[in-house]
Amino acid sequence: MTSDVPRTAHQQAIGDYAVIGNCRTAALVGLDGSIDWLCVPRFDSPSIFGALLDASRGGRCLVRVAGTNASTRRYLANTNVLETTFVSQSGTVRLTDLMPVTDETHQRTRLAPDGELLRTIECIAGDVDVDVLCEPRPDYGRSAVRIDDRGPLGFVAEAQGQLVVIRADAPLTRDADGRGLRGRLRLRQGERRYVSLSWTAAHPAVLPVLGAEAAARVAESVAWWRHWADRCRYEGPYRSEVVRSALALKLMSYAPSGAIVAAPTTSLPEQIGGPRNWDYRYCWLRDASMTLRGLSGLGYADEGCAFLSWLLHATRLTWPELQILYDVFGETHLPELELDHLDGYAASRPVRIGNDATGQLQLDVYGEVLDAVWRFVRMGGRLDRATARMLVGLGGTVVRRWREPDEGIWEIRSGRRHHTFSKAMCWVALDRLLALHAGGHVRGAVGHFEREREAIRAEIETRGYNAALDSYVATFDGGDVDASLLLLGLYRYADPQSARMRSTFSRVHERLGRNAMMYRYLDTDDGLPPGEGAFGIAGFWAVECRALGGDVAGARRDFEALCGRANDVGLFAEEYDPDTGAALGNFPQAFTHVGLINAALTLAACEPGREAAAGSTRRQQMITETL
Repeated sequence: MTSDVPRTAHQQAIGDYAVIGNCRTAALVGLDGSIDWLCVPRFDSPSIFGALLDASRGGRCLVRVAGTNASTRRYLANTNVLETTFVSQSGTVRLTDLMPVTDETHQRTRLAPDGELLRTIECIAGDVDVDVLCEPRPDYGRSAVRIDDRGPLGFVAEAQGQLVVIRADAPLTRDADGRGLRGRLRLRQGERRYVSLSWTAAHPAVLPVLGAEAAARVAESVAWWRHWADRCRYEGPYRSEVVRSALALKLMSYAPSGAIVAAPTTSLPEQIGGPRNWDYRYCWLRDASMTLRGLSGLGYADEGCAFLSWLLHATRLTWPELQILYDVFGETHLPELELDHLDGYAASRPVRIGNDATGQLQLDVYGEVLDAVWRFVRMGGRLDRATARMLVGLGGTVVRRWREPDEGIWEIRSGRRHHTFSKAMCWVALDRLLALHAGGHVRGAVGHFEREREAIRAEIETRGYNAALDSYVATFDGGDVDASLLLLGLYRYADPQSARMRSTFSRVHERLGRNAMMYRYLDTDDGLPPGEGAFGIAGFWAVECRALGGDVAGARRDFEALCGRANDVGLFAEEYDPDTGAALGNFPQAFTHVGLINAALTLAACEPGREAAAGSTRRQQMITETL
């Protein structure tokens, strides 16, 4: 039978996607069964499926059940294996999508391709027709591709130095131009078919076996994810949401180096039709401390330490200065380019690859890196002499540069300013160095660091606090607030229950809060046309601030409202329209999931029942340990 699947499809909402991955790369799977995004072999490699950014040029791998009336989906419990159920007039089909995953030792010793996308199509009721379409479009659709028919070995295409092999235990035929595959399958109840797309940089390629061997790879991956999820030691409230967020973080980690990407996508818009479209397939240093806090709080010390090890390795390449972001191996040269040939998601242009934030000065990262190291040491970690010297060198850079303006945490493109949060994180950097020195972990100019730390505080309390507004402010001597001010208490610069932090929270919530969500800032010239959604993680920062300020019940209400913004499989985007709840920006966003985890940890530590059970002193100690 011949498939009638068209080469273009409707634009799905960002929240209609789910993600699958193998801790090296990831794919976005639509509710309609279309895989519209996949980069191989790494998160930041050029896409081979990119319909997410251009339905006609990007390419996709689609499984469509003829006459579908409804579809539902879920992740198999405690896994990143996606199961979508399609109900049609004639029957029901279950589509299971995953990338087979094993531990690193097994990955190095087994005979397997570098990666595989495996789709299982199973009829569970009635008789159904299923259309299959596979259109690889390498290099963001810029490279010509021809698919060769190798008979029983499958179909083969060359893509950016990768040999891509497409195999199915059902008949597929090439399009007339040789650039795509399609077929129609007739399945009866109990019948199952597999579609496999694998890639390898080696020749000859390893061909994944289908049938029972494919079923075994599915079972092995399910077991692997469940074993990892079972290591989560968190037993507090909202455990299912916390575990789902942890699984999302693990999926976005790059196993060979321990790095965690901000998101597996590029150029999903913060404003539909607007230019706020960025490449987030890299690793931001500022994520380090919050990520380490969340992972260690759940019992994933190994993953937290692996991320820190990557961080310390990457920063050696630019020491004693810190770059803002690096790729998964620590590469620093990530020039920002525009792909003019792509339409962009929902006509949101330009489509960008690379990120010019690499050239910005963002002084807050010194505090986040040193706070992450301090947390590592609190977990029992040890520093070698070379690392200790490197950290002291970073302290020297802070002493030398903290008085300079910078682009700040929000990476504004309208010039440098004296951002209050950046100064506060310089204070954090020196404070953590002093704590490391007191613990015998580093040796440095203690007196000099102490004097500069106090000088920073004096400057912040004088110029970063507006008495008329009764709030800390976004920039020195200014009158505006931004969401980064919520972090002053979470990084222990200020006591969350102090008068200044309470009034700051009230002012930030009053000006930036919307339906439990939080904008980063409003009415600030950031060098781009105005308009973006509420920032996902900022809402969770506000939850922590509210709980630590004493309003635990209100914090819990806000937390539950924010959890309601997740899509049907528990994934969060970077931003949201606070009125409609529509997901915006890159997806899924690691930073938002980190925010959920840390907010849950804080809520658990602040539970009123804990005070009676453990005593108020012990409860305060638990809260302090959580931060």
